[in-house]
Amino acid sequence: MLTSPHLLKQRRFLPLFATQLLNAFNDNLYKNAMVLFVVYSVYSSEAAETIFSGVASAVFILPFFLFSALAGQLADMRDKAKIIRTVKAAEIVIMAVGAVGLTLAWMGMLTQLVAIPLMMLALFAMGVHSTFFGPIKYSILPQHLERSEVLAGTGLVEAGTYLAIMGGTILAGFVDVEIAALLVIVIAVIGYFTSCQVPDAPPYHPGQEIDRNILRASIALVRNTCHHREVFYAIMAISFFWTIGAVLFIQFPPLAKNVLMASKEVASLFLVIFSIGVAIGSVAINALLKGNVSARYSPVSVILMGISVAAFYLVCRMWSQEITTPELMDIATFIAQPLAPLVLAALLAIAVFGGMFVVPLYAFLTTRVEPSQASRTVAANNIVNSGAMVGGSVFALLLSAVGVPLVEQLLLSAAMCLISAWLGYRLYQAEKLAITQAQ
Repeated sequence: MLTSPHLLKQRRFLPLFATQLLNAFNDNLYKNAMVLFVVYSVYSSEAAETIFSGVASAVFILPFFLFSALAGQLADMRDKAKIIRTVKAAEIVIMAVGAVGLTLAWMGMLTQLVAIPLMMLALFAMGVHSTFFGPIKYSILPQHLERSEVLAGTGLVEAGTYLAIMGGTILAGFVDVEIAALLVIVIAVIGYFTSCQVPDAPPYHPGQEIDRNILRASIALVRNTCHHREVFYAIMAISFFWTIGAVLFIQFPPLAKNVLMASKEVASLFLVIFSIGVAIGSVAINALLKGNVSARYSPVSVILMGISVAAFYLVCRMWSQEITTPELMDIATFIAQPLAPLVLAALLAIAVFGGMFVVPLYAFLTTRVEPSQASRTVAANNIVNSGAMVGGSVFALLLSAVGVPLVEQLLLSAAMCLISAWLGYRLYQAEKLAITQAQ
């Protein structure tokens, strides 16, 4: 069996799975509707589009860096199910604000002065929302599942997340922005009701005090977590992986428009292919590992990912040299191009091998520490991840600012996969050492 589908029939897993799925769907519906509308309807230069895409990514990521320490403490020291219901209620208000921004932009009213700031405010608030929800979606699994089910549960959460990303991305590219504004509110309401069905998950050690000093708590959280060798290398590997991911996601919409001469529907198709690939990789690695949490296949997976990014770079170079068109291509026109299958195959391969690399690493975070520390471990990972992703976003913006073409930036992303492979190898060595010492 590739997964443990029986989990989807049980209340100890299904409501959480559904809530996370709706959360990822809504995040991406809103975020992509905003970015695609602004890139394709407001700005008309590659530099401005890339800057906006990068700033939007940084705005969403920043709360993870600022508030993950507080989120991790809350998740370990308070009932996780109650926190989920609180953040899902807040999502309804946040999406209402974002919907006003989207509607004003669609109407062409005060776009620069009011609409875009409102959309960015909602995006930042959704980042805060995800910061507090993020540690729980992984750390609650060992509390509700058997140890042998944790990797399968993690894989299902990851696969569901990326299928939800796919669904949200499809809608963002194909529905009008005013429809997206209504849908994000409706989905937030549904997500709140599913969150009410998540079983209670009380803290292992109730009554602990929470350190509300964000800076001090963040430093202490990362320092305490990284004493564990396996967890340290897992966090480093995940963080560098998402540095590469941040660069790639910033590049996708401007690259689709300015290099591949594709419409926003094709840009959405790219993200859909990517989401399908990660979901496939998430399920496939569980089948290979047979439920065991191990980094055995991580180094080779990310090397293959790097090779796939290099292949995507070569195809994009060939595309820009061989295909010229004065108008942006819709999906039918794009698919009819002789190089289109190679573009989509390269994207799919990037995502499949990326999913195979990163999913086992998340399982390390919740299975190599005490259950009472699981949320804080995930939160420490989120702090380092967010710093790495902001760094990746800034790196991508600097490359564009100094005039490095988007296509050439892909080659740098491919080279960065070698560092991820080294980190994955170090994690596997630490894993084998821990097994030897335990015998």
